[in-house]
Amino acid sequence: MYRVLFNHYWLQSIRSPGYSKNLIVNIFIGLFALYFLAIFVLLGFAFPKLLERMAPGSESTETFNGILIYATLLFLLVRYQFQPLNTLNLDNYQTLPIKRDILVNYLVLKPLLNPLNYIALCFAVPFSMVGVFPSHGISGAIRLLFIILFLIWFNTLMAPLLKRKFNNILVGTLAFFALIAGLALLETTGFFSLFSLSRVVFGFLIETPFAWISIVLLSVLALFLNKHYFSKNFYPENFERKTKTTGVESKRFTFMERFGKIGEIIALEMRLVLRHKRTKSTLYTAIFFLLYGLLFYPNEVYNNNPGWLLFVAIFVTGIGMNMFGQWIINWDGSHFDFLMTRDIDTRTYIRANYYLLLGLSVISFIMTTPYFLFGPQIIMYHLVALLYNVGVNIYVYLFGATFNTSRL
Repeated sequence: MYRVLFNHYWLQSIRSPGYSKNLIVNIFIGLFALYFLAIFVLLGFAFPKLLERMAPGSESTETFNGILIYATLLFLLVRYQFQPLNTLNLDNYQTLPIKRDILVNYLVLKPLLNPLNYIALCFAVPFSMVGVFPSHGISGAIRLLFIILFLIWFNTLMAPLLKRKFNNILVGTLAFFALIAGLALLETTGFFSLFSLSRVVFGFLIETPFAWISIVLLSVLALFLNKHYFSKNFYPENFERKTKTTGVESKRFTFMERFGKIGEIIALEMRLVLRHKRTKSTLYTAIFFLLYGLLFYPNEVYNNNPGWLLFVAIFVTGIGMNMFGQWIINWDGSHFDFLMTRDIDTRTYIRANYYLLLGLSVISFIMTTPYFLFGPQIIMYHLVALLYNVGVNIYVYLFGATFNTSRL
């Protein structure tokens, strides 16, 4: 039965109207995938030497074990944002003599067959050969490969489940961001070291025979959580109810309308941002780049360089404006006909975009306040950077955006 379902999926793909266009795109994606695959292989061979330079006096395997938990959380966040949800037309199958468990298993397990999920193994295999095999033998290298494989399965199964449970990618992304930022803060302050815990746990799993089976249990747990979710929600009426709820949620940001036409334009912009796939991905990327300061502020090399600190402060406090400012007018390129029918003059439209970028800068500044724990000098750098962004950069972006003629 599973073969029939996958055959239906294949026929649906090749019979779609845009198959020929998507085929060309997929060929280019395949070429890029081969390019990155080669990079991952070369990086896997060179990574042990890089780890030894980053952490002198420690084995490359120990350092890798320490960062493995952070890499797992980071890849889970990336999957949560970009991994698409599997769908199935229930009406076509519920009238047929097919057990619901088969349809649920098909939906849950189909992402595991995507070859892109296993690109990380192209890095793990050479790393195991060069970094793990000399110190832990062939058995330790194989155990590490199994650990990474089942962590990939765990992430692949958990990402769509979390996306369905939250039902709001922005809320989930902020929760992930807060979790990673909190762990990084605890790590840098020395209050709690997840790096040390990860190094001990994964070191034990690599050195102890059959201990890696505990990672298998994580994948099995994710599988059962998915099946439990579908056992309660795999009904057409539930999907209809979610559709109605989405229609109600489209009225968000109505509180902005109290500020007149400028508030109405800002509310419209925010609704369009949260509806469009490209603008949402840009928003999530901006949230991710808020962590950029962790590469500089804990590093003593940059603490004595005011130029670098000011650059980082300008970047992180203005990341929202940087991501949206250069395209602030292009986002509305397809809707200018509608805007021209409204009683909105050019000055009001530009002021609305100004206040939108101003709000993004202030929000970015507030979200980067945890960096203040690195010292009082960081507070001054961020305040100066905020004033520079809202006093200089915001006008540069608005002026430059008027010369972008492409519609988005």
